[in-house]
Amino acid sequence: MRRPMIYTVHYRLKNPQGEVVDTSEGGEPLHFLEGSTGVIEGIQKAVSGRSPGDCLEVTIPAALAYGEHQPELVRKVPRSAFEGVENLQVGMTFQTNTGDEAQVVKVVGMDGNLVRVDANHPLAGFTLYFDLEIIDAREATDDEVAAGQPLTPAL
Repeated sequence: MRRPMIYTVHYRLKNPQGEVVDTSEGGEPLHFLEGSTGVIEGIQKAVSGRSPGDCLEVTIPAALAYGEHQPELVRKVPRSAFEGVENLQVGMTFQTNTGDEAQVVKVVGMDGNLVRVDANHPLAGFTLYFDLEIIDAREATDDEVAAGQPLTPAL
């Protein structure tokens, strides 16, 4: 069985018009263990088997990125759920701790005493366009495989 790889990748995320909307250039590159949950599946598939110096243009469908937009994650909650927030506005984000895990929700509408929140990832439902440059690719150590992440800093 092939040992998982550690990849270090610079990226540029572009909108459908080709304008860069996020980049690692001038900052920290992505540094991840192949098969881990820290990086979207589409990037992992794109770099799998690639070598340092490889440059790729990839189009990643929502299903291999942040998933499809799920209407059931948009819901109305009482304004009282935001007790202590004086100037609640559309666009604000909050971390909730309901259920088994923390969740980030964005206020997307208000109607009287009801607030509409969306728990979808902001990029859910979108096709993503990336330019990727592989900076480094190496086999993961036993400790990294056990930890599920790289244990050495990115290049």
